[in-house]
Amino acid sequence: MKTSKPLLTLRMLFPAAVSLIVLLLGEWIARGSLTADTFISFIFPHFGAYLLAWLLLFLVWELLDWVLRIPPLATLGMAVLGCAPCAVNFYTMQLRGEPFLPWDLMQVSEAAGVASAAGLKLQTSMVVSIVLVLALTVASFFIYRGRLRQRWLPRLAGTGASAAALCLLIFGVYLQPAVTQVLGITPDAWMQDRYYRYYGVLTGFMTNLTNLEIDKPEGYSEQAVDDILDNVAESEKFSTGPMYADSYAATTPKEEQAKQPTIIYVMDESYWDVSELEQYGITFDTDVSQNLHALQQTSAYGRAYSPSFGGGTCDVEFEALTGYSVSFLPSGSKPYQQHVTKPMFALPNYLKLKGYQTAAVHCFWAKYWSRDKAYPNLGFSDFISLEDMHGVTKVRKHYWTSGLVTDDSMADQIIQQYEKMSTSSDKPIFLHAVTMQNHTNYNRDNYPDDERVHVVSHPVGLKSSTVGALEDFATGIRDADAMLGKLTAYFSQVDEPVILVFWGDHYNPIDSNYDVYTTTGYASGSSTDPRLHQTTLLMWSNYSQQQVDFGTIAAYDISPVMMELFGLEQPLYFQFLNRQLRVASRSCTRGTTMNLDGTTTQQPTEFQQRWTNEHWMLQYDLMFGKGYALNRMGVAGLSGMNTGK
Repeated sequence: MKTSKPLLTLRMLFPAAVSLIVLLLGEWIARGSLTADTFISFIFPHFGAYLLAWLLLFLVWELLDWVLRIPPLATLGMAVLGCAPCAVNFYTMQLRGEPFLPWDLMQVSEAAGVASAAGLKLQTSMVVSIVLVLALTVASFFIYRGRLRQRWLPRLAGTGASAAALCLLIFGVYLQPAVTQVLGITPDAWMQDRYYRYYGVLTGFMTNLTNLEIDKPEGYSEQAVDDILDNVAESEKFSTGPMYADSYAATTPKEEQAKQPTIIYVMDESYWDVSELEQYGITFDTDVSQNLHALQQTSAYGRAYSPSFGGGTCDVEFEALTGYSVSFLPSGSKPYQQHVTKPMFALPNYLKLKGYQTAAVHCFWAKYWSRDKAYPNLGFSDFISLEDMHGVTKVRKHYWTSGLVTDDSMADQIIQQYEKMSTSSDKPIFLHAVTMQNHTNYNRDNYPDDERVHVVSHPVGLKSSTVGALEDFATGIRDADAMLGKLTAYFSQVDEPVILVFWGDHYNPIDSNYDVYTTTGYASGSSTDPRLHQTTLLMWSNYSQQQVDFGTIAAYDISPVMMELFGLEQPLYFQFLNRQLRVASRSCTRGTTMNLDGTTTQQPTEFQQRWTNEHWMLQYDLMFGKGYALNRMGVAGLSGMNTGK
């Protein structure tokens, strides 16, 4: 029977139409809403990115149809490919403030467990999308019912043509930055969530596939590495004076200094001193940073320039533990998942070779950010995660149905682990902890009214929901401050020397945008604002009362500066970083350079750029290269590492 022209036309238009519908459904799922403003602000201004995504879905439908010759399966398969990543993206944004990235595929099983624990629920957009996709699948059955069977030769030709077009789109467009930039897709090395908002989930995901390669620095060789380290060693002989004149190391005779103190790192989730907002028109009903302010009178303190905003906790943690900068790594990549795949130079490994016992404590699932695999490669002999914790208190169950472990319980876990380690061995201790209590998202309903910090006054213009979110956040800061007080009170009483380094990983949006920062004048409405990357940092010890304001340092300088302040033996790589901090810049992170006077610029001087290039040379050598620097640093014994020989 002859097919009518209207039906032929419908069959020709159906793949294009259904691909467009799935694309829009996917963006609705990923964003949580699809309004006129979404089209005006994001889709229309970046039309090329969405055209590529539509073409990808269209070619997938065509390829599946030529291969299977079952249109309902082609429709369903294409729809799953278009919508599933968008649903995952929605959940990853809820969990960690970052979108769905290619390297997340290595954590599929653990991500499912985390999502379940977080109590993530099916959204209206997802339910509607499922219904519409099923309707389109059924419709395709009726539209193509009775279609003539295709002979094998045309079918083979159609399959080949569709596959070739799909490969051309992926390898000739998506994976070619020069081509995508012509289409208006500008790389965003700073904020992946913004990148996905602009260009959509499919195009964002596909173009991120180019971020899996590491390019060797120009001129990399053993001689180049030796020259850098020779300069560092030589410069130490002619140092004009201590870097921090009031520090313990500068004011205590070398023979009297503690040589192998216990070192405790605490990276507190989303921590920064929110009481700073009291200078900008916001007042709270309690002093949320009482312990911090008291300890700053007898400790070294300043700020850590974080590479992250709104997520990416593992980036900051990686920098602090290694001295490596994530700015040198592919945009959006996660070092624990992709690069810390073998033993490498890091503070825990270095200290272990110096006789320390090492352990990490984190009150979330061990597999999150692949810490269970990365920690041993960094040098942690033990890892206590949420699976190992019993009897801990949890709060903030509005978003996290199973709750998040409190900072108070984390203080107990740290103390218990310290006591266990000190009882089992006389070796000095390095203990690293990461908290979770104050993780985004923020809502006044996360705490009962009588437990929540209250905002007493605020500038005109802040929405009620934003004020409530700020109260939630400030409550977490108050509890983190109490944790700091509990830890310092305990370690003040132990006999051996102890250093406690306490800092926050990153700032977050509070409520749905930047109103807390812009309405108060605290910072601008841009995630790249340097003010929103300088978290609170404290270095306390139970054997020194020296107050030192060391200003802002890069997160990758936390370990070198700690060792400098307390006179600990530094590997040459850390000496290099301290030298860089002394003469070139306070931080060079994600395209922003902080000058020695605290000002920032996106255009470093030639001198600063030279130091940055040398930093990358050493980091590449230690992370990916031949490891020429290891012998020079006396850590060639790190198992599994190259030594360049």
